[in-house]
Amino acid sequence: MERIKQAIEKVKAQQTGETGRARPHLESPGVARSTPIAKAHEELGDIRYEYTRVVKLQMDHIEQNRIVAFNKNDPKGMSFDLLRTHVLQKMEENGWRTLAITSPTPEAGKTVVAINLAMSIAQQTNRTAMLVDFDLRRPKVGAYLGIPMERSLNDMLDGTVELRDVLVNPNLPRLVVLPTRSPVENSSETLSSKRIADLTKELRERYKSRIVIFDLPPLLVADDAIALLPQIDCVLMVVANGMSTKREIEDSLRLLPAEKLIGTVLNKADVEPMAYYYD
Repeated sequence: MERIKQAIEKVKAQQTGETGRARPHLESPGVARSTPIAKAHEELGDIRYEYTRVVKLQMDHIEQNRIVAFNKNDPKGMSFDLLRTHVLQKMEENGWRTLAITSPTPEAGKTVVAINLAMSIAQQTNRTAMLVDFDLRRPKVGAYLGIPMERSLNDMLDGTVELRDVLVNPNLPRLVVLPTRSPVENSSETLSSKRIADLTKELRERYKSRIVIFDLPPLLVADDAIALLPQIDCVLMVVANGMSTKREIEDSLRLLPAEKLIGTVLNKADVEPMAYYYD
C-alpha cells in the first residue's frame, strides 16, 4: 500500500516539475456547482426501455463475481458509494461525462470496479449510467454479469446490427450495458478508428444525465487504452495490492495525461476491500 502511494507521489512530483502544474485534486464532499450534469434530473422521469433488452440478473452469479453495489444492505457496497461520490464531484466540476477505468497489469480487478461503480452511479436518481466493455482483448463485463450475448459489440463492429440492438439493461433502473462477447482482432487499431470515436461521442452526448464508463485493457499490456484516451474525459486507475511493482505503477502513471487522471483505486487490500487514493 505504501509502495503505491510513493509511486504516485514520485510521478506527480516529476510531472509538476516538467510541466509546471500539478495533477488536479479531488475536493472534499460539498455543494456541486450548477452544471449540465447537476441539472440532469430535468430529463429523467419514468424510464422505459423500448428497444434495449431487459435481462434479469442471477444474484448468486454476480455475487460470486464480487458484484456487490446492487445490494444497499451489503457493507462492501459502501466503498463504491464513496468512490462514486469522489468521482462524480470531480466530473461535475469539469463538465466530464466519460470515464475510463484501467490498470497497470492484468488481474487487478478493474472490471469488477467498473461494474460496481456503474451500478452505484445508476442508483442516483438524477443520473443514468452506461457501462461499455472496450477491453477488446479480454472482454469480461458480460460474463461477470451473466447476461446473454447473442448480440454484442462484436456484431455491431461487423455491421450486422445497430447500437440499439446490442444494449442491455440488467433489470436495474438507469443502467445500460454495451457488452463485448469475444476478443476483437486488431483491437488497438479498432479503438483508435473513426468509427469508435463516433460511437464514443454519440454515447457521451445523447443524454446529459448519462455517465459513460469504459472498461479498458491494462496500460502495460498493449497500446489499446492509450489509443482511446483522447476520446475520454478522465481516467481512474485500479492497482491490485501486492501485484503491481513500483516501477509498473510509475510507468503506468507516466502514460496517463496528468489532467485526466482523477484517482487511483487500491484493490485487493489485506485490511480493506478497496481503498481510494487521490492526489
